[in-house]
Amino acid sequence: MIITDDKKIDELLTRGVEEIIDKNQLRAKLKEGRQLRIKFGVDPTSPNIHIGRSVPLLKLRDFQQLGHKIILIIGDFTGVIGDTSDKESERPMLRAEQVKKNMKNYIQQAQKILNLDECETHHNSEWLNKLRYQELCEQANIFSLNDFNSRDNIRRRLDAGKRVSLRELLYPLMQGYDSVVVKADVEIGGTDQRFNLLAGRELQRHYGQKPQDIMTNPLIEGLDGRKMSSSWGNVINLFDSPDEMYGKTMSLKDEYLIKYFTLTTRLKLTEIEKYQQALTEGLNPRDLKMKLAYEIVRFYHSEEAARDAQAFFINTFSKKEVPDDLKIIKPNQLDIISVLVEAKFSTSKTEARRVIEAGGVKVNSIVIDDYKLILKSGDIVQKGKRFFVKIK
Repeated sequence: MIITDDKKIDELLTRGVEEIIDKNQLRAKLKEGRQLRIKFGVDPTSPNIHIGRSVPLLKLRDFQQLGHKIILIIGDFTGVIGDTSDKESERPMLRAEQVKKNMKNYIQQAQKILNLDECETHHNSEWLNKLRYQELCEQANIFSLNDFNSRDNIRRRLDAGKRVSLRELLYPLMQGYDSVVVKADVEIGGTDQRFNLLAGRELQRHYGQKPQDIMTNPLIEGLDGRKMSSSWGNVINLFDSPDEMYGKTMSLKDEYLIKYFTLTTRLKLTEIEKYQQALTEGLNPRDLKMKLAYEIVRFYHSEEAARDAQAFFINTFSKKEVPDDLKIIKPNQLDIISVLVEAKFSTSKTEARRVIEAGGVKVNSIVIDDYKLILKSGDIVQKGKRFFVKIK
């Protein structure tokens, strides 16, 4: 059943939306009562889907709840090629084996937001592996070099004398051809994807299809204030544990609270407006941040998990207590660097040393700066505010 309620369509077209091309046309399509094909593609450039990606995924969910067909494309081919839409330097090609490994749990992660039983799911290697040079040249002929150079990040790189590979210029053709194959009515993507989304419209025209409408979503800031990115590690991942998800959310900068409520949750907008007013009237942002953390954990895990994560946070960080269910490890080596790596608090010995030098590690509640420290049984190692382990 297709829902054509004006109020729901209005929210669909405004909440978490930066731009729509063509908005009037899309509204008219939504009012027709015809099921639309809504496309979204994601490249598995890392093993995790982070909450920044939830912004378009939640928008897909909004479309799905109105009865429209979601077309989810896992970019196993484009993930190898690499999209540099949001990059200030050349993104290296990934090995196909790495992309295959990265996408192992992508469907399960997307399932936390979408009803995948009602989605159409594809890997774009299904058709991109079959393209011939002649077809690729026909597609490339639609665009000029000036079209690509007009993109802000490409122009900045060229002006700075940085290399721009021909491979990078072909990426929008691949994403655009995805739209042709699945016959998309609408494509959703971040604001950094605008050129690629528009390329889909041009390619659809070339192949005799009606051009898709496009909807861009705002990008959200990560935990350090920069754009959320797996390569920077400033992310909240959909597969994070409840405690980790809650704790990370609590480290968010205050100025992004309302933006996160609006873009990463589906609380009613009237309720979020009340939160905004409360902040204006002097509400402690920390109190509101706890509501946000609770809602995010509740959505991706459960109500019980959210209650437990909140209690863990209050007991551990507000009351400065060490957690009751402290993880215990028996490391192969007892030096602090090796322990941090074995506990997976650091990805390498170099990173572990850097964290220690920055004052981010405590042993038995005391900040240490000796990266040669040898631990003993019973010592409690803490990294940052959220990670604890006891030595056996």
